[in-house]
Amino acid sequence: MQRIRLRYTKRGRLRFTSHRDFQRAFERALRRAEVPMAYSAGFTPHPKVSYANAAPTGTGSEAEYLEIALTEARDPEQLRALLDESLPTGLDIVDAVEARVSGLADRLTASVWELRLDGVDPADAARAVAAFDAAESVEVQRMTKNGVRTFDARPAVVELESTDASDAKEAAAASGASDTTETHSSQADRPTDQPCAILRLVVRHVTPAVRPDDVLSGLRAVADLAPPVPAAVTRLAQGLFDEETGTVTDPLAPDREAATAPTEAEPAAAATAPA
Repeated sequence: MQRIRLRYTKRGRLRFTSHRDFQRAFERALRRAEVPMAYSAGFTPHPKVSYANAAPTGTGSEAEYLEIALTEARDPEQLRALLDESLPTGLDIVDAVEARVSGLADRLTASVWELRLDGVDPADAARAVAAFDAAESVEVQRMTKNGVRTFDARPAVVELESTDASDAKEAAAASGASDTTETHSSQADRPTDQPCAILRLVVRHVTPAVRPDDVLSGLRAVADLAPPVPAAVTRLAQGLFDEETGTVTDPLAPDREAATAPTEAEPAAAATAPA
């Protein structure tokens, strides 16, 4: 059985696609592409697809991950192209590797987010960010199925900074996001007749999960920052947080490295082999 790991996006209006809707669309794409899927046992077999840490409905993302199990081996890049053609534009399969190292979910320990705050002056956003960063704790509330829950959002936030639109893509690249990252800070994607603040957020995946809207609630609590319209939120990257560099690394990199390791070792093995 071969396992393939895929990175996909939710762009434009497709950011409003729920996780369940994406699951249905992806399973249809698997059938259209005639992918030799492995199925679960039982009375209602399902394709063996594992989703990892999906972004909330309404948020865009450049870094969603899933894993599929196949009964026959396929070239990851060819499979990626077939599936991408079978999905609507906006739900794009942008990367594929063969799973060679276990624990994909364990490598998703942090996310990089971009928050576009239309109608917010960048100077006001910078002051709110400074107040958030200086706070030892930032208590926020969230409605759950068991009622209102209060928790401290501050410890999970590794980095929060205010940037202007021209710096947004450079910040995304520095975080480890790919060169094809689509951000919401382009001039074509935001009004030009009103102020717009761009926030960059790096947050650890902890329990309870701290989401971008929790950080916005924290900014309102510590600095009374209240955007006049809902924030446009995009996940730029997610992966293993590197404590030394402060960056979020590509979670598929270990699989790529494991794939090339045998090839690099072959010349050395041949040199030591008896004549």
